[in-house]
Amino acid sequence: MRVLVTNDDGIDSPGLTVLARVALDAGHDVVVAAPQRESSGASASLLGAEKDGRLMVEARPSPGLPDGVPSFAVRAAPGLIAFVAAYGGFGPKPDVVLSGVNRGANTGHAVLHSGTVGAALSAATHDIPGLAVSIAEQDPRHWETAGWFARPVLDWLVAHGERHRVLNLNVPDRPADEVRGLRKAPLASFGAVQARVHELEHGDLQLTYADVEITREPDTDAGLLARGWATLTQLRAPCFDADATLPELPSPGADQSTAEASVGSAP
Repeated sequence: MRVLVTNDDGIDSPGLTVLARVALDAGHDVVVAAPQRESSGASASLLGAEKDGRLMVEARPSPGLPDGVPSFAVRAAPGLIAFVAAYGGFGPKPDVVLSGVNRGANTGHAVLHSGTVGAALSAATHDIPGLAVSIAEQDPRHWETAGWFARPVLDWLVAHGERHRVLNLNVPDRPADEVRGLRKAPLASFGAVQARVHELEHGDLQLTYADVEITREPDTDAGLLARGWATLTQLRAPCFDADATLPELPSPGADQSTAEASVGSAP
């Protein structure tokens, strides 16, 4: 099975090597393609730098990768990297996309803004199952713990992963034997931080950030992670909701009697 490994912390992040080794140890064919520079907060953006109409890509190994693993530094957000991979930009289309290991947790509805999660969601829109992995510290000391939990989750994804679905794994930064276990978890209301906006003079805005009171949502991904659990959440890529009841309208130029009869029904 072919696995693309990417991230939003950049090609030199040790977390990238952790995930690549997880995939290699599982016996998969691995290709690494990651942003040349940090792209945190990029969501599933399709931003990239071009030169003469070509996306800028440099063959460059991530530190610690074994010889023979194709590795590329790309002047692009991780969402675009996954998009390009889906169209054969880094060899055959991958069967799975791994994104991370991210520095810092990606929990709650704030995952909307995460480049780590965004890469996996971008892949899922092209029928490629994705796994985003994050460790709950900005300067982690226990990268190996993230790898320890990522391996069985990857195995499960390969065996049971669904189309248009993404798994989001968050791991505490502590030795693996000190983690309380892995729990399925719903998203917290927002995430690890909340923002407040203050209007200043001349129309300028100031953002301030504060930690969320985790104890208010103890059984969410953020709450469980703070209490020492690794958490796993399944996310759905954007898709059509066939059960939605929505209005439909005829052309403004339609006859009024026809319009009244046709509102809410398709021709």
